[in-house]
Amino acid sequence: MADRFTRRFVLAGLGAAMAPGVALANAPLVSLRPQLRGAQPLGAERLIQAAGLRGEVAFAVADAQTGVELEAVGGDLGLPPASVAKALTALYALDVLGPEFRFETKLVADGTIENGVLNGDLILVGGGDPLLDTDALATMAANLREVGITEVRGAFKVYDGALPYVFSIDPGQPDHLGYSPAISGISLNFNRVHFEWKRAGTNYDVTMDARSARYKPAVDMATMWVEARKAPIYTYEASARQDRWTVARAALGNGGARWLPVRKPALYAGDVFRTLARSNGIVLDRVQVTRQAPVGLALVVHNSDQLDSILRGMLKYSTNITAEMVGMTASRARGAELQSLTDSADEMNLWAAETYGVDGVAMVDHSGLGDASRIAPSALVKMLVEAQKSGALRPLLKRFNLTDSQGRPVKNHPIKVDAKTGTLNFVSGLGGFITTPDGSELAFAIFTADVDHRAKIPRSQRERPSGARSWNSRSRRLQRALIARWGTLSGS
Repeated sequence: MADRFTRRFVLAGLGAAMAPGVALANAPLVSLRPQLRGAQPLGAERLIQAAGLRGEVAFAVADAQTGVELEAVGGDLGLPPASVAKALTALYALDVLGPEFRFETKLVADGTIENGVLNGDLILVGGGDPLLDTDALATMAANLREVGITEVRGAFKVYDGALPYVFSIDPGQPDHLGYSPAISGISLNFNRVHFEWKRAGTNYDVTMDARSARYKPAVDMATMWVEARKAPIYTYEASARQDRWTVARAALGNGGARWLPVRKPALYAGDVFRTLARSNGIVLDRVQVTRQAPVGLALVVHNSDQLDSILRGMLKYSTNITAEMVGMTASRARGAELQSLTDSADEMNLWAAETYGVDGVAMVDHSGLGDASRIAPSALVKMLVEAQKSGALRPLLKRFNLTDSQGRPVKNHPIKVDAKTGTLNFVSGLGGFITTPDGSELAFAIFTADVDHRAKIPRSQRERPSGARSWNSRSRRLQRALIARWGTLSGS
């Protein structure tokens, strides 16, 4: 496989580079420092061959202080980055919006208020907050009562036009996967609804709710029917005002729960807010969805956490909808006219070219869920090197643990890694920063992908396709072996 790669090496004499099981105490023969070009050692390629991966492997590693690329295999080869793309999105949002940016969700009165009665419409105005949850809506409903509103005589509307509507982040994913929900200018509970079932004699008790830490209001806009079949496990059908689901009885057992994606975010948020307002004595009419920018008096304003805190959570938990909403908000702030998720990704690609002078970025979304996205590892490394100058990204990244030969995490490992992982079936990525035992800082990106095999997986089997777990495990072992190699050589 290795002879298909473009090779770039700035190292000499690495023939004795460590293999995956070699202990860190063994002194390497050379230091990871720029050397004369021309030598083409096979140490990294031996690791690649030992991994036994079908498909492509590409990586690049550079000195994070100088930007000098130290080693690359397929460095200019664009591969799907999976969730490593969220590191790029974080850089994009920090640059365009700033770390102190906050999203606003508002309750707006379009009409006059007399003695606590709103003679007009009440509008729940989404501002693109990806972390809005039921607890926040409950506080907003309580605050609406506290400012004196006891009755609304007009319509109840939800404005979701701050961002374009997207039915699913990746339409190629099965309908029931909660990590590929719809997107719009308002999101609630990551646009997921909680489905729970319990056996009751020969039947099942089924609930659909919008639970969060303190509340779990039932919802009307998502329904579930248990049907006597074995497959498919789930079916989805959209109606004008509902997400309609069915589930196979044979798959339910005695009970369980899972999150399902919401395809009608504005109706979902409105449904939940009506319930919470009613608990505060305010009765609202049936939800109307509007994409017309609201005009009126802001009665209640909910501010999100700061953007840097939101991004830290996004990078830690790899939340796709957060990446998409943050990315689209940044694109809108740059003045881009957005009709789709791809439009926003195109704007981010343009920003990467303008800001970092790279041409190896071709994303189709901001989360990396779409497997048509491509990033060249050398391009990402160049951006990471520049980001390290400001120090804005690394503190937001999650610590990546290296392991021993048995796969167990090693505490107090001399090589420190802060990175973003990325995993799709038959796609794996890792990108971030390494601090070596001698204090050197490296920036790196590793991508592996069996694109041809992934493309052949039927849509219905993409949740857990055969062979994917083993393939991705071998990819992760290769990533750790390469990091150990770079860190050990540099630290000698």
